[in-house]
Amino acid sequence: MADLASEVRRRRTFAIISHPDAGKTTLTEKLLLFSGAIQIAGSVKARKASRHATSDWMEIEKQRGISVASSVMQMEYRGCVINLLDTPGHQDFSEDTYRVLTAVDAALMVIDAANGVEPQTRRLLQVCRARNTPILTFVNKMDREVQEPLVLMDEIERELGMEVVPFTWPVGMGKQFHGVMDLREKQMRVFKPGQDRDRDNDEILAGLHNPEYSERFGLQYEQAEGEIALLTDAAPPFDRAAFLAGRQTPMFFGSAVNNFGVREVLDALVDLAPPPGDRVATQRRVHPDEPKFSGVVFKIQANMDPAHRDRIAFVRVASGHFERGMRLKVVRSGKELRPNTVVSFLSQRRELLDEAFAGDIIGIPNHGVLQLGDTLSEGEPLQYTGLPFFAPEMFRSVEVADPLRTKQLRAGLTQLGEEGAIQVFRPVAGSVLLLGAVGQLQFEVVAHRLEHEYGVKARIMPSRFQVARWVTCEPEDGGAKELQRFIDANQHRVAYDAVDAPTVLVEYAPELRAIESNWPKIRFHALREHAGLVFQKQLEG
Repeated sequence: MADLASEVRRRRTFAIISHPDAGKTTLTEKLLLFSGAIQIAGSVKARKASRHATSDWMEIEKQRGISVASSVMQMEYRGCVINLLDTPGHQDFSEDTYRVLTAVDAALMVIDAANGVEPQTRRLLQVCRARNTPILTFVNKMDREVQEPLVLMDEIERELGMEVVPFTWPVGMGKQFHGVMDLREKQMRVFKPGQDRDRDNDEILAGLHNPEYSERFGLQYEQAEGEIALLTDAAPPFDRAAFLAGRQTPMFFGSAVNNFGVREVLDALVDLAPPPGDRVATQRRVHPDEPKFSGVVFKIQANMDPAHRDRIAFVRVASGHFERGMRLKVVRSGKELRPNTVVSFLSQRRELLDEAFAGDIIGIPNHGVLQLGDTLSEGEPLQYTGLPFFAPEMFRSVEVADPLRTKQLRAGLTQLGEEGAIQVFRPVAGSVLLLGAVGQLQFEVVAHRLEHEYGVKARIMPSRFQVARWVTCEPEDGGAKELQRFIDANQHRVAYDAVDAPTVLVEYAPELRAIESNWPKIRFHALREHAGLVFQKQLEG
Protein backbone atom coordinates (compact mmCIF):
# COMPACT_ATOMS: atom_id res chain seq x y z
CA MET A 1 0.00 0.00 0.00
CA ALA A 2 1.77 3.09 -1.27
CA ASP A 3 -0.45 5.43 0.78
CA LEU A 4 0.25 3.52 3.98
CA ALA A 5 4.01 3.54 3.35
CA SER A 6 4.04 7.29 2.62
CA GLU A 7 1.98 8.06 5.76
CA VAL A 8 4.43 6.04 7.87
CA ARG A 9 7.42 7.85 6.29
CA ARG A 10 6.09 11.25 7.32
CA ARG A 11 5.72 10.31 11.02
CA ARG A 12 8.26 11.44 13.64
CA THR A 13 7.72 10.21 17.20
CA PHE A 14 10.09 11.43 19.89
CA ALA A 15 10.37 12.13 23.62
CA ILE A 16 11.96 15.11 25.35
CA ILE A 17 14.20 14.03 28.23
CA SER A 18 16.29 15.91 30.79
CA HIS A 19 17.17 16.45 34.42
CA PRO A 20 14.52 18.53 36.31
CA ASP A 21 14.61 22.27 35.61
CA ALA A 22 16.73 22.02 32.46
CA GLY A 23 13.85 23.62 30.55
CA LYS A 24 12.28 20.54 28.99
CA THR A 25 8.63 21.52 29.39
CA THR A 26 9.40 25.07 28.24
CA LEU A 27 11.06 23.68 25.10
CA THR A 28 8.04 21.41 24.52
CA GLU A 29 5.82 24.47 24.66
CA LYS A 30 7.99 26.40 22.21
CA LEU A 31 8.11 23.49 19.73
CA LEU A 32 4.30 23.56 19.74
CA LEU A 33 4.46 27.32 19.20
CA PHE A 34 6.85 27.12 16.25
CA SER A 35 4.88 24.32 14.61
CA GLY A 36 1.72 26.46 14.77
CA ALA A 37 -0.06 24.03 17.12
CA ILE A 38 -0.62 26.81 19.70
CA GLN A 39 -0.58 30.59 19.42
CA ILE A 40 0.66 31.63 22.88
CA ALA A 41 3.05 29.65 25.04
CA GLY A 42 2.22 29.16 28.72
CA SER A 43 4.86 30.02 31.26
CA VAL A 44 6.03 27.02 33.26
CA LYS A 45 7.48 29.14 36.04
CA ALA A 46 4.63 31.62 36.52
CA ARG A 47 2.80 29.28 38.86
CA LYS A 48 0.22 31.81 40.02
CA ALA A 49 -0.55 32.99 36.49
CA SER A 50 -3.71 31.89 34.75
CA ARG A 51 -1.67 30.41 31.90
CA HIS A 52 0.24 27.18 32.41
CA ALA A 53 2.32 25.07 30.10
CA THR A 54 0.10 23.16 27.66
CA SER A 55 1.82 19.92 28.64
CA ASP A 56 1.30 20.46 32.41
CA TRP A 57 -2.43 19.80 32.83
CA MET A 58 -2.64 18.07 36.20
CA GLU A 59 -3.64 20.35 39.12
CA ILE A 60 -0.58 19.43 41.20
CA GLU A 61 1.68 20.27 38.22
CA LYS A 62 0.20 23.75 37.99
CA GLN A 63 0.67 24.29 41.75
CA ARG A 64 4.30 23.13 41.86
CA GLY A 65 5.47 24.14 38.39
CA ILE A 66 6.78 20.62 37.68
CA SER A 67 5.81 17.78 35.36
CA VAL A 68 4.76 14.60 37.14
CA ALA A 69 3.02 12.83 34.25
CA SER A 70 4.10 12.27 30.68
CA SER A 71 1.94 14.10 28.17
CA VAL A 72 1.44 13.56 24.47
CA MET A 73 1.08 16.18 21.77
CA GLN A 74 0.60 15.79 18.03
CA MET A 75 1.35 18.53 15.52
CA GLU A 76 2.12 18.98 11.81
CA TYR A 77 5.22 20.76 10.55
CA ARG A 78 6.74 20.85 7.07
CA GLY A 79 4.51 18.00 5.87
CA CYS A 80 5.45 15.72 8.78
CA VAL A 81 3.17 14.52 11.59
CA ILE A 82 5.14 14.96 14.81
CA ASN A 83 4.16 13.00 17.93
CA LEU A 84 5.91 14.68 20.85
CA LEU A 85 6.00 13.13 24.33
CA ASP A 86 6.98 15.37 27.24
CA THR A 87 8.24 13.27 30.14
CA PRO A 88 8.59 14.01 33.87
CA GLY A 89 12.11 15.14 34.69
CA HIS A 90 11.84 14.31 38.39
CA GLN A 91 13.62 11.05 39.19
CA ASP A 92 10.71 9.87 41.36
CA PHE A 93 8.74 9.46 38.12
CA SER A 94 11.48 7.82 36.07
CA GLU A 95 9.43 4.63 35.55
CA ASP A 96 6.85 6.59 33.57
CA THR A 97 9.67 8.07 31.51
CA TYR A 98 11.30 4.67 30.89
CA ARG A 99 8.01 3.29 29.57
CA VAL A 100 7.49 6.33 27.34
CA LEU A 101 10.95 5.76 25.85
CA THR A 102 9.77 2.34 24.61
CA ALA A 103 7.14 4.11 22.48
CA VAL A 104 9.37 6.56 20.60
CA ASP A 105 11.79 6.43 17.67
CA ALA A 106 14.10 9.26 18.84
CA ALA A 107 14.79 11.46 21.86
CA LEU A 108 15.59 15.14 22.30
CA MET A 109 17.92 15.64 25.27
CA VAL A 110 17.82 19.05 26.96
CA ILE A 111 20.91 20.14 28.89
CA ASP A 112 21.11 23.16 31.20
CA ALA A 113 24.18 25.04 29.94
CA ALA A 114 25.05 26.14 33.49
CA ASN A 115 24.85 22.67 35.06
CA GLY A 116 25.98 20.40 32.24
CA VAL A 117 25.25 16.68 32.43
CA GLU A 118 23.20 15.93 35.57
CA PRO A 119 22.32 12.58 37.25
CA GLN A 120 18.85 12.07 35.75
CA THR A 121 20.22 12.83 32.29
CA ARG A 122 22.76 10.02 32.73
CA ARG A 123 20.07 7.55 33.81
CA LEU A 124 17.78 8.39 30.90
CA LEU A 125 20.67 8.19 28.47
CA GLN A 126 21.43 4.67 29.68
CA VAL A 127 17.88 3.65 28.79
CA CYS A 128 18.17 5.30 25.36
CA ARG A 129 21.55 3.70 24.73
CA ALA A 130 20.23 0.26 25.70
CA ARG A 131 17.58 0.68 22.99
CA ASN A 132 19.95 2.38 20.49
CA THR A 133 17.57 5.35 20.38
CA PRO A 134 18.85 8.26 18.22
CA ILE A 135 19.37 11.40 20.32
CA LEU A 136 19.48 15.10 19.44
CA THR A 137 20.94 17.46 22.07
CA PHE A 138 19.70 20.98 22.85
CA VAL A 139 21.90 23.06 25.18
CA ASN A 140 19.48 25.48 26.84
CA LYS A 141 19.68 28.77 28.79
CA MET A 142 22.54 30.38 26.80
CA ASP A 143 21.13 33.78 27.80
CA ARG A 144 22.50 33.12 31.33
CA GLU A 145 26.03 32.89 32.69
CA VAL A 146 26.91 29.32 31.75
CA GLN A 147 29.81 26.97 31.09
CA GLU A 148 32.01 27.45 28.03
CA PRO A 149 30.51 25.58 25.03
CA LEU A 150 33.71 23.57 24.38
CA VAL A 151 33.70 22.44 28.04
CA LEU A 152 30.05 21.39 27.72
CA MET A 153 30.74 19.52 24.51
CA ASP A 154 33.65 17.65 26.09
CA GLU A 155 31.55 16.80 29.17
CA ILE A 156 28.71 15.40 27.06
CA GLU A 157 31.12 13.24 25.07
CA ARG A 158 32.91 12.01 28.20
CA GLU A 159 29.90 11.46 30.45
CA LEU A 160 27.52 10.00 27.89
CA GLY A 161 29.99 8.14 25.72
CA MET A 162 28.76 9.65 22.45
CA GLU A 163 30.38 11.68 19.70
CA VAL A 164 28.98 15.21 19.59
CA VAL A 165 28.56 17.05 16.28
CA PRO A 166 27.68 20.75 16.69
CA PHE A 167 25.08 21.92 14.17
CA THR A 168 24.93 25.40 15.71
CA TRP A 169 27.46 27.30 17.84
CA PRO A 170 26.84 30.16 20.30
CA VAL A 171 28.30 33.63 19.98
CA GLY A 172 28.72 34.80 23.59
CA MET A 173 26.62 33.94 26.64
CA GLY A 174 24.60 35.62 29.39
CA LYS A 175 24.21 39.37 28.90
CA GLN A 176 26.71 39.10 26.01
CA PHE A 177 24.78 36.36 24.19
CA HIS A 178 24.48 37.60 20.60
CA GLY A 179 23.07 34.56 18.82
CA VAL A 180 23.96 31.22 17.24
CA MET A 181 25.94 30.41 14.15
CA ASP A 182 24.29 27.75 11.96
CA LEU A 183 27.34 25.75 10.86
CA ARG A 184 25.49 23.88 8.12
CA GLU A 185 23.56 26.77 6.61
CA LYS A 186 26.56 29.10 7.17
CA GLN A 187 24.52 31.92 8.65
CA MET A 188 23.98 33.59 12.03
CA ARG A 189 20.64 34.05 13.80
CA VAL A 190 20.90 37.19 15.95
CA PHE A 191 19.51 36.92 19.49
CA LYS A 192 16.78 39.20 20.79
CA PRO A 193 15.19 38.46 24.17
CA GLY A 194 11.42 37.98 24.18
CA GLN A 195 8.92 35.17 24.55
CA ASP A 196 5.31 34.02 24.04
CA ARG A 197 4.91 34.41 20.28
CA ASP A 198 6.42 32.77 17.23
CA ARG A 199 8.57 35.46 15.62
CA ASP A 200 9.54 34.98 11.98
CA ASN A 201 11.34 38.32 11.96
CA ASP A 202 14.60 37.11 13.52
CA GLU A 203 17.59 38.85 11.99
CA ILE A 204 19.63 36.44 9.86
CA LEU A 205 23.15 37.37 8.73
CA ALA A 206 24.76 35.38 5.89
CA GLY A 207 28.17 33.70 6.05
CA LEU A 208 30.41 32.29 8.78
CA HIS A 209 33.00 35.07 8.38
CA ASN A 210 30.93 38.16 7.62
CA PRO A 211 33.03 41.33 8.41
CA GLU A 212 29.95 42.79 10.11
CA TYR A 213 30.28 40.21 12.92
CA SER A 214 33.50 41.68 14.37
CA GLU A 215 32.10 45.21 14.30
CA ARG A 216 28.83 44.27 16.01
CA PHE A 217 29.78 41.44 18.35
CA GLY A 218 33.44 42.18 19.13
CA LEU A 219 35.29 39.80 21.46
CA GLN A 220 32.42 37.31 21.67
CA TYR A 221 32.49 36.77 17.91
CA GLU A 222 36.29 36.50 17.83
CA GLN A 223 36.17 33.78 20.51
CA ALA A 224 33.37 31.93 18.68
CA GLU A 225 35.27 32.21 15.38
CA GLY A 226 38.34 30.60 16.98
CA GLU A 227 36.19 27.79 18.46
CA ILE A 228 34.47 27.17 15.11
CA ALA A 229 37.87 26.94 13.37
CA LEU A 230 38.94 24.39 16.00
CA LEU A 231 35.73 22.40 15.51
CA THR A 232 36.16 22.42 11.74
CA ASP A 233 39.51 20.66 12.16
CA ALA A 234 38.74 18.40 15.13
CA ALA A 235 35.01 17.58 15.28
CA PRO A 236 33.86 14.44 13.45
CA PRO A 237 31.60 14.87 10.41
CA PHE A 238 27.93 14.04 10.91
CA ASP A 239 27.40 10.33 10.25
CA ARG A 240 23.72 9.47 9.84
CA ALA A 241 24.27 5.76 10.49
CA ALA A 242 26.10 6.52 13.77
CA PHE A 243 23.31 8.93 14.78
CA LEU A 244 20.58 6.36 14.05
CA ALA A 245 22.50 3.78 16.11
CA GLY A 246 22.67 6.16 19.10
CA ARG A 247 26.47 6.62 18.89
CA GLN A 248 26.52 10.24 17.70
CA THR A 249 24.39 13.24 18.66
CA PRO A 250 23.87 16.54 16.77
CA MET A 251 24.11 19.49 19.20
CA PHE A 252 22.17 22.77 19.14
CA PHE A 253 22.39 25.86 21.37
CA GLY A 254 19.68 28.32 22.34
CA SER A 255 17.30 29.75 24.92
CA ALA A 256 13.90 28.05 24.92
CA VAL A 257 12.27 30.65 27.18
CA ASN A 258 13.19 33.29 24.58
CA ASN A 259 12.04 31.16 21.61
CA PHE A 260 15.63 31.16 20.43
CA GLY A 261 17.30 28.22 18.68
CA VAL A 262 14.00 26.30 18.70
CA ARG A 263 13.29 26.40 14.97
CA GLU A 264 16.65 24.77 14.17
CA VAL A 265 15.79 21.91 16.53
CA LEU A 266 12.34 21.45 14.98
CA ASP A 267 13.85 21.39 11.48
CA ALA A 268 16.46 18.87 12.59
CA LEU A 269 13.78 16.58 14.03
CA VAL A 270 12.05 16.53 10.65
CA ASP A 271 15.29 16.12 8.68
CA LEU A 272 17.22 13.72 10.91
CA ALA A 273 14.90 11.75 13.22
CA PRO A 274 13.88 8.42 11.71
CA PRO A 275 10.33 7.49 10.71
CA PRO A 276 8.77 4.51 12.56
CA GLY A 277 10.80 1.32 12.23
CA ASP A 278 10.28 -2.37 12.91
CA ARG A 279 9.14 -3.37 16.40
CA VAL A 280 9.94 -6.64 18.13
CA ALA A 281 7.16 -8.95 19.28
CA THR A 282 7.73 -12.30 21.00
CA GLN A 283 6.55 -14.05 17.85
CA ARG A 284 8.31 -12.01 15.10
CA ARG A 285 9.49 -8.60 13.87
CA VAL A 286 6.60 -6.38 12.82
CA HIS A 287 7.04 -3.88 9.97
CA PRO A 288 5.33 -0.48 10.33
CA ASP A 289 3.83 -0.53 6.83
CA GLU A 290 2.16 -3.93 7.19
CA PRO A 291 -1.53 -3.54 6.33
CA LYS A 292 -2.86 -5.09 9.59
CA PHE A 293 -3.11 -2.85 12.64
CA SER A 294 -1.21 -3.58 15.84
CA GLY A 295 -0.28 -1.42 18.79
CA VAL A 296 0.94 -1.52 22.38
CA VAL A 297 -0.38 0.23 25.53
CA PHE A 298 2.60 2.05 27.06
CA LYS A 299 0.75 4.38 29.43
CA ILE A 300 -2.60 4.63 31.20
CA GLN A 301 -3.77 7.95 32.64
CA ALA A 302 -6.74 8.32 34.98
CA ASN A 303 -8.84 11.48 35.25
CA MET A 304 -7.51 13.53 32.38
CA ASP A 305 -11.08 14.84 32.50
CA PRO A 306 -11.96 14.70 36.24
CA ALA A 307 -15.61 15.48 35.50
CA HIS A 308 -15.97 12.15 33.70
CA ARG A 309 -13.69 9.90 35.82
CA ASP A 310 -12.15 8.71 32.60
CA ARG A 311 -9.17 6.44 32.04
CA ILE A 312 -7.26 6.73 28.79
CA ALA A 313 -4.96 4.02 27.46
CA PHE A 314 -2.16 5.54 25.37
CA VAL A 315 -1.40 3.22 22.46
CA ARG A 316 1.65 3.46 20.22
CA VAL A 317 0.56 2.29 16.76
CA ALA A 318 3.19 -0.23 15.69
CA SER A 319 1.84 -1.26 12.29
CA GLY A 320 -0.94 -0.75 9.83
CA HIS A 321 -3.83 1.65 9.60
CA PHE A 322 -6.17 2.34 12.51
CA GLU A 323 -9.77 3.31 11.68
CA ARG A 324 -12.37 4.37 14.20
CA GLY A 325 -14.80 1.57 15.04
CA MET A 326 -12.57 -1.24 13.75
CA ARG A 327 -12.58 -4.56 15.67
CA LEU A 328 -9.51 -5.00 17.84
CA LYS A 329 -8.44 -7.92 20.00
CA VAL A 330 -6.74 -7.54 23.39
CA VAL A 331 -4.17 -10.35 22.99
CA ARG A 332 -3.68 -10.96 26.74
CA SER A 333 -7.37 -11.53 27.53
CA GLY A 334 -8.83 -12.39 24.12
CA LYS A 335 -11.46 -9.67 24.60
CA GLU A 336 -12.68 -7.70 21.61
CA LEU A 337 -12.86 -3.90 21.45
CA ARG A 338 -14.58 -1.62 18.94
CA PRO A 339 -13.36 1.80 20.08
CA ASN A 340 -15.49 4.62 18.66
CA THR A 341 -14.21 7.54 20.74
CA VAL A 342 -10.48 7.28 20.04
CA VAL A 343 -8.64 10.57 20.50
CA SER A 344 -5.43 12.33 19.53
CA PHE A 345 -3.87 14.76 21.99
CA LEU A 346 -2.62 18.24 22.52
CA SER A 347 -1.91 17.51 26.19
CA GLN A 348 -5.31 17.62 27.95
CA ARG A 349 -7.09 18.92 24.86
CA ARG A 350 -8.28 16.10 22.66
CA GLU A 351 -9.73 15.61 19.23
CA LEU A 352 -11.69 12.62 18.01
CA LEU A 353 -9.72 10.90 15.30
CA ASP A 354 -10.89 8.77 12.42
CA GLU A 355 -7.58 7.19 11.50
CA ALA A 356 -3.97 6.78 12.58
CA PHE A 357 -0.81 5.19 11.24
CA ALA A 358 2.32 3.53 12.62
CA GLY A 359 4.17 5.99 14.87
CA ASP A 360 1.03 7.79 16.02
CA ILE A 361 -0.05 7.84 19.66
CA ILE A 362 -3.79 7.31 20.11
CA GLY A 363 -5.92 7.39 23.25
CA ILE A 364 -8.54 4.70 23.87
CA PRO A 365 -11.03 5.24 26.71
CA ASN A 366 -10.55 2.33 29.07
CA HIS A 367 -12.57 0.92 31.94
CA GLY A 368 -10.17 -1.67 33.26
CA VAL A 369 -10.07 -3.74 30.04
CA LEU A 370 -6.56 -2.60 29.05
CA GLN A 371 -3.38 -2.86 31.11
CA LEU A 372 0.09 -1.41 30.65
CA GLY A 373 1.94 -3.50 28.07
CA ASP A 374 -1.17 -4.94 26.39
CA THR A 375 -0.94 -5.59 22.66
CA LEU A 376 -3.91 -4.76 20.44
CA SER A 377 -4.20 -6.39 17.03
CA GLU A 378 -6.71 -7.31 14.37
CA GLY A 379 -6.54 -10.91 15.59
CA GLU A 380 -2.90 -12.01 15.34
CA PRO A 381 -1.62 -13.17 18.77
CA LEU A 382 1.33 -10.74 18.98
CA GLN A 383 2.97 -9.73 22.24
CA TYR A 384 5.27 -6.71 22.10
CA THR A 385 8.21 -6.79 24.49
CA GLY A 386 10.28 -4.31 26.44
CA LEU A 387 7.86 -2.41 28.71
CA PRO A 388 9.71 -2.31 32.06
CA PHE A 389 8.38 -2.43 35.63
CA PHE A 390 10.88 -1.99 38.45
CA ALA A 391 10.63 -3.37 41.97
CA PRO A 392 9.72 -0.49 44.31
CA GLU A 393 12.34 0.90 46.67
CA MET A 394 9.96 2.55 49.18
CA PHE A 395 6.75 1.26 50.74
CA ARG A 396 3.83 2.80 52.59
CA SER A 397 0.57 1.40 53.95
CA VAL A 398 -2.57 3.35 53.14
CA GLU A 399 -5.86 3.67 55.04
CA VAL A 400 -8.85 5.87 54.49
CA ALA A 401 -9.59 8.55 57.10
CA ASP A 402 -13.37 8.00 56.72
CA PRO A 403 -14.26 4.27 56.72
CA LEU A 404 -17.36 5.05 54.62
CA ARG A 405 -15.00 6.03 51.76
CA THR A 406 -13.21 2.65 51.66
CA LYS A 407 -14.81 1.73 48.33
CA GLN A 408 -13.68 5.03 46.77
CA LEU A 409 -10.15 4.49 48.13
CA ARG A 410 -9.89 1.07 46.52
CA ALA A 411 -11.33 2.34 43.23
CA GLY A 412 -8.92 5.28 43.20
CA LEU A 413 -5.87 3.17 44.01
CA THR A 414 -6.88 0.55 41.44
CA GLN A 415 -6.96 3.22 38.73
CA LEU A 416 -3.74 4.91 39.86
CA GLY A 417 -2.09 1.46 40.02
CA GLU A 418 -3.20 0.74 36.45
CA GLU A 419 -1.40 3.91 35.37
CA GLY A 420 1.85 2.57 36.78
CA ALA A 421 2.35 5.93 38.55
CA ILE A 422 2.52 3.96 41.77
CA GLN A 423 2.45 0.24 42.47
CA VAL A 424 -0.45 -1.03 44.56
CA PHE A 425 -0.14 -4.35 46.38
CA ARG A 426 -2.97 -6.39 47.93
CA PRO A 427 -1.54 -8.55 50.73
CA VAL A 428 -2.69 -12.18 50.77
CA ALA A 429 -3.21 -11.85 54.54
CA GLY A 430 -4.67 -8.59 55.84
CA SER A 431 -6.81 -5.84 54.35
CA VAL A 432 -4.46 -2.82 54.45
CA LEU A 433 -3.26 -1.94 50.95
CA LEU A 434 0.43 -1.28 50.37
CA LEU A 435 1.90 1.31 48.03
CA GLY A 436 5.31 0.87 46.41
CA ALA A 437 7.24 3.68 44.75
CA VAL A 438 10.67 4.74 43.54
CA GLY A 439 10.57 8.08 45.39
CA GLN A 440 8.76 10.01 48.14
CA LEU A 441 7.15 12.49 45.75
CA GLN A 442 5.04 9.70 44.24
CA PHE A 443 3.29 9.16 47.59
CA GLU A 444 2.58 12.90 47.87
CA VAL A 445 1.11 12.98 44.37
CA VAL A 446 -1.06 9.92 45.09
CA ALA A 447 -2.41 11.47 48.32
CA HIS A 448 -3.14 14.72 46.46
CA ARG A 449 -4.88 12.95 43.59
CA LEU A 450 -6.92 10.70 45.89
CA GLU A 451 -8.25 13.78 47.66
CA HIS A 452 -8.85 16.01 44.64
CA GLU A 453 -9.87 13.44 42.02
CA TYR A 454 -11.62 10.79 44.12
CA GLY A 455 -12.76 12.74 47.19
CA VAL A 456 -10.81 10.47 49.55
CA LYS A 457 -8.57 11.71 52.36
CA ALA A 458 -6.01 8.94 52.81
CA ARG A 459 -3.59 8.28 55.66
CA ILE A 460 -0.27 7.22 54.15
CA MET A 461 1.84 5.61 56.86
CA PRO A 462 5.26 3.99 57.15
CA SER A 463 5.56 0.32 56.26
CA ARG A 464 8.01 -2.22 57.63
CA PHE A 465 8.79 -3.55 54.14
CA GLN A 466 11.86 -2.36 52.24
CA VAL A 467 12.43 -4.92 49.46
CA ALA A 468 10.07 -6.46 46.87
CA ARG A 469 10.58 -9.19 44.29
CA TRP A 470 8.14 -10.71 41.83
CA VAL A 471 8.07 -14.49 42.05
CA THR A 472 7.62 -17.08 39.30
CA CYS A 473 8.32 -20.78 38.83
CA GLU A 474 9.30 -22.55 35.62
CA PRO A 475 7.05 -25.45 34.46
CA GLU A 476 9.93 -27.96 34.76
CA ASP A 477 10.33 -26.95 38.44
CA GLY A 478 6.71 -27.61 39.34
CA GLY A 479 5.12 -24.49 37.79
CA ALA A 480 1.84 -23.27 39.26
CA LYS A 481 1.71 -25.89 42.02
CA GLU A 482 5.13 -24.99 43.42
CA LEU A 483 4.32 -21.27 43.13
CA GLN A 484 1.04 -21.77 45.04
CA ARG A 485 2.90 -23.80 47.69
CA PHE A 486 5.31 -20.85 48.11
CA ILE A 487 2.43 -18.36 48.39
CA ASP A 488 0.60 -20.50 50.97
CA ALA A 489 3.74 -20.86 53.07
CA ASN A 490 4.53 -17.12 52.94
CA GLN A 491 1.08 -15.54 53.20
CA HIS A 492 2.31 -12.97 55.74
CA ARG A 493 4.71 -11.45 53.17
CA VAL A 494 3.14 -12.11 49.75
CA ALA A 495 0.93 -9.61 47.92
CA TYR A 496 -0.56 -9.29 44.42
CA ASP A 497 0.10 -6.28 42.19
CA ALA A 498 -2.11 -4.56 39.59
CA VAL A 499 -1.86 -7.50 37.15
CA ASP A 500 -2.21 -10.12 39.92
CA ALA A 501 1.48 -10.94 39.77
CA PRO A 502 2.55 -12.47 43.12
CA THR A 503 5.21 -10.46 44.93
CA VAL A 504 7.22 -11.27 48.04
CA LEU A 505 7.85 -8.34 50.42
CA VAL A 506 10.58 -8.40 53.06
CA GLU A 507 12.12 -6.04 55.60
CA TYR A 508 15.80 -6.64 54.86
CA ALA A 509 17.94 -7.93 52.00
CA PRO A 510 19.43 -10.80 54.14
CA GLU A 511 15.86 -12.04 54.73
CA LEU A 512 15.35 -12.23 50.97
CA ARG A 513 18.59 -14.20 50.55
CA ALA A 514 17.39 -16.69 53.17
CA ILE A 515 14.06 -17.15 51.37
CA GLU A 516 15.85 -17.66 48.05
CA SER A 517 18.04 -20.41 49.52
CA ASN A 518 15.01 -22.12 51.10
CA TRP A 519 13.02 -22.08 47.85
CA PRO A 520 15.51 -22.98 45.09
CA LYS A 521 12.80 -23.61 42.46
CA ILE A 522 11.24 -20.14 42.84
CA ARG A 523 12.60 -17.31 40.69
CA PHE A 524 12.84 -13.81 42.22
CA HIS A 525 12.68 -10.80 39.86
CA ALA A 526 13.66 -7.17 40.53
CA LEU A 527 12.40 -6.21 37.05
CA ARG A 528 9.52 -7.47 35.04
CA GLU A 529 8.38 -6.59 31.59
CA HIS A 530 4.66 -6.59 30.94
CA ALA A 531 4.09 -9.96 32.57
CA GLY A 532 0.33 -10.25 32.56
CA LEU A 533 0.49 -13.20 30.16
CA VAL A 534 3.18 -15.04 32.11
CA PHE A 535 1.57 -14.63 35.51
CA GLN A 536 -1.92 -15.33 34.20
CA LYS A 537 -0.77 -18.66 32.76
CA GLN A 538 1.03 -19.57 35.97
CA LEU A 539 -1.97 -18.78 38.16
CA GLU A 540 -4.28 -20.74 35.86
CA GLY A 541 -1.81 -23.64 36.01
